[in-house]
Amino acid sequence: LNMQTVEEAELCFPQLLNSSCKRTLQHPYVYLTIHLALSFISVLTVFLNLLVIISICCFKKLHNPTNIFLLSLAISDCIVGFLISFQIAQIDDCWYLGDIICVLYVILDYVITTSSIGTMVLISVDRYVAICYPLYYPTKVTAERARICVSLFWMCSILYNCVLFRDNLQHPGRYNSCSGECLVFLDYFGGVFDLLSSFICPVTVIIILYARVFVVVVSQARSMKSHVAAVSIQGSVTITAKKSEIKAAITLGIVVVVFLVCTCPYFCVSLISEDDAVSASSVPFLLFYLNSTFNPLIYALFYPWFRKSLKLIFTLKAIKQIVTFNILHPGSSKANIL
Repeated sequence: LNMQTVEEAELCFPQLLNSSCKRTLQHPYVYLTIHLALSFISVLTVFLNLLVIISICCFKKLHNPTNIFLLSLAISDCIVGFLISFQIAQIDDCWYLGDIICVLYVILDYVITTSSIGTMVLISVDRYVAICYPLYYPTKVTAERARICVSLFWMCSILYNCVLFRDNLQHPGRYNSCSGECLVFLDYFGGVFDLLSSFICPVTVIIILYARVFVVVVSQARSMKSHVAAVSIQGSVTITAKKSEIKAAITLGIVVVVFLVCTCPYFCVSLISEDDAVSASSVPFLLFYLNSTFNPLIYALFYPWFRKSLKLIFTLKAIKQIVTFNILHPGSSKANIL
């Protein structure tokens, strides 16, 4: 009787002795640590991205093309924060929500992460045009075009992933080896195409564009220093130029390195894996989620307007405006936040 009780405790569904998956039994302290860590990441991700969303939505002066891309990125990353709760629910490697919810969860996860990567590409294109072709930027890159690009990319992302996982949608749970498992399957050609379109191509575009931006920024900083030397102006101007060059190098380096560190493990595992099955509880998924936590720090905290809007939020001025409906008045949303 004791042996039978122990065996049942190791199953996801004890009532299904012959078909249930086995739970991953962990020490209570390990279980608690993982649970607290994932909960912290989830709350932090949602909180940071909500700050970006509130800041951009509340002030019309922030409705420029770059911030529209940042808003799209923050929305996708905020949803990722909520998706982490599914990881918390299956710490013991058991899926209790059914096969249909499993497929929908994985597809939503792919849609969100694809949209996040795509938005990063749009941001890199935006910065490339702004820095390399500043005279064309105001006319070629407008807020309306930015909204259209974001909307089209989200719709294409949903359609693309539904087609990619169409077999899993038609036959949910078909590839599960036991009850309590959440597994989806991509055929060889689908996996290769997804790898190219979701990782290799976007990463290539981002690296090339940011490398070009970096070269132009450094060149402009050196030209400024040469100009300073020519007109014999001493002191603060030279220091400012030097700081600008260093800041540009550090910022662009952080953007590329953090993105690659957070995304490479998942796609590398998918590339070298002997089978094409993708587990919804794998460690690379968790690291991939962390990129959504870092994005608001990398893309938003470097902007002065974000720090200024944070002061309004944390001093409850923005909340007071919302509660009293002052934010709906024509003048309130036009406050000078820049």
